Amino acid sequence: MPRMKFQTLTEQMFYTLLCLKEECCGMDILDRIPSMTGQRVTIGSGTLYTLLEQFAEAGMIQETRVQGRRRSYILTDAGRQALEREYRRICAQAADYRSIFGEVESK
Repeated sequence: MPRMKFQTLTEQMFYTLLCLKEECCGMDILDRIPSMTGQRVTIGSGTLYTLLEQFAEAGMIQETRVQGRRRSYILTDAGRQALEREYRRICAQAADYRSIFGEVESK
């Protein structure tokens, strides 16, 4: 049985939605994701624009402005709920890890 779309989010999906808490365009997202993750997560422009289209079709983001080829978006309630679900899933995974291995020291 195939996995439902957006049931879980990849890191690129998660951070794209996180960026859209505030209105921004694709170029802003391409800059913000590496910055907010200490360069740990990057996203290619082709992947980003495909995700933006899919998120818009799913009602998770809304286009707010078009200036030539530049389009701006913002998170919708559905997108915020998906982000919240993913956050809770990640927290549950971290709690499971801690219950097995205990707290991990930061290096």
